[in-house]
Amino acid sequence: MTSADSDTGLLAPGWAGSPAAAETADAAFLRALLDAETALTRAQAALGLAPDGAVAAVTEAAGPGRFDLASLAERARTGGNPVIPLVADLTRAVGEPYGPYVHRGATSQDIMDTAMMLVAHRALAPVLSDLARCERALARLAAEHRDTPMPGRTLTQHAVPTTFGLKAAGWRSLVLDARDRVTAVRGSLPAQLGGAAGTLAAFTAYGAEDATGLPAAYARELGLREPPLPWHTLRTPIADLAGCLALTAGALGKLAVDVLTLSRTEIAEVAEGSGGGSSAMPHKANPVRSTLIAAAARRAPQLAATLYGALAAGDERPAGAWHAEWEPLRDLLRLVGGAARDAAELTEGLRVHPDAMRAHLGLTHGLIVSERLSAELAPVLGRARARELLTRLARRAYEEGRDLGELLAAEPESKDLDVAAASDPARYTGSAGVLTDRALERR
Repeated sequence: MTSADSDTGLLAPGWAGSPAAAETADAAFLRALLDAETALTRAQAALGLAPDGAVAAVTEAAGPGRFDLASLAERARTGGNPVIPLVADLTRAVGEPYGPYVHRGATSQDIMDTAMMLVAHRALAPVLSDLARCERALARLAAEHRDTPMPGRTLTQHAVPTTFGLKAAGWRSLVLDARDRVTAVRGSLPAQLGGAAGTLAAFTAYGAEDATGLPAAYARELGLREPPLPWHTLRTPIADLAGCLALTAGALGKLAVDVLTLSRTEIAEVAEGSGGGSSAMPHKANPVRSTLIAAAARRAPQLAATLYGALAAGDERPAGAWHAEWEPLRDLLRLVGGAARDAAELTEGLRVHPDAMRAHLGLTHGLIVSERLSAELAPVLGRARARELLTRLARRAYEEGRDLGELLAAEPESKDLDVAAASDPARYTGSAGVLTDRALERR
């Protein structure tokens, strides 16, 4: 039976069961906190500040299964963070003579920040994998539908024709933007080590001749970047995470909202490969993947705003600003991890219906190419006369349900114009094919 206190994601189908969910669970944070503590002991031993026996003792005692998550959570209220009770339990588990080397010289924020960076580093790995899947699927769709014409829509209305290939290439461009930013941020995540007020003073008191070398050794033990300075109140790493995660959610959200529009019953130009069911209507196949991605995109900016707000962190260690980061950052990692997973599944299974796209090009009775017809007629009739003629014919097209090209062909003033070619929407996609090719050159 599942514990009543377990965070299973019952109300969060967007990230439940995703790799990001596993990498951000309480158990994952506990593992990261313990990894941060053991790495600190190893780094000090590497610089001669702790005996080798301490490394072995701390490593052995730091098995996550030895610690009670519920107890740590309850006792965290006393000191305001879970590091304090964890250090007490770990020190007790190590025992004498090596217990004093647990957490030696560090402050709680050193361990908590470092653990957060470890969690983010681990959670972003599957995000990048899923973004790569999404990118490959979109590249295939863009190439396959390079010349598939469809209505371009602006302010919800038909504008001029475009191609589905160009639309898919645009989605892919956003995914690549997200990938590049996530990759850069993930590679820059730093360890945190500064001691009580960011001066490394305690490490000098414990015998370090040059304590400034310790953060680099610590970062190497963790596979994180060396921090140029302790960043207890210099929260650029958190802001960078907030930015790349919010952008990724928004990039995937753009794809999702387009699919939601194009998969409406009355449009049906695309469909999710395996839609979700309804509890009341057996006929429905809801675009569930797109829905969940869109939900993540709506939540992410507000979470990122909280993290940006925490940049104003006072003094050398902040009260409240640092504490306000933990939950929104975890939520962002989960949302984006789930959205990336759903986007990969969505794009790999997306069904495209070119016949519906082609049929919809005729919904406006040829008015979708009025821009082209105006450009073709202006040199012959003058801009004012061309506009007057097309405005009159457009009104007739709507009122009589006839095609604009048919009406124009009957006008004597169009005798020198190849009306059939000029009024064919499939022949007015501009440079869509070339732009698609150019976009697909990006790797």
